[in-house]
Amino acid sequence: MEGLRRGLWRWKRFHIKVHLADEALLLPLTVRPRDTLSDLRAQLVGRGVCSWRRAFYYNARRLDDHQTVHDARLQDGAVLLLVREPR
Repeated sequence: MEGLRRGLWRWKRFHIKVHLADEALLLPLTVRPRDTLSDLRAQLVGRGVCSWRRAFYYNARRLDDHQTVHDARLQDGAVLLLVREPR
């Protein structure tokens, strides 16, 4: 049973939202637990949103691009904040 649960985990998808603070936009994204934040950036670029020099925050902590959705402990319905980094 445990092996089946682990196998199904691979197919799980989360529906999260990214809040762009500068533009007051809330964009929905569908992600998998193994997706990295770099993958999320690629999805945003595909939608025409420039994520250059911006940082992801979740629950008042900054997330690194190499972290996976699972490592960042994002859950279904989570809202990420994408803000410009200070120069």
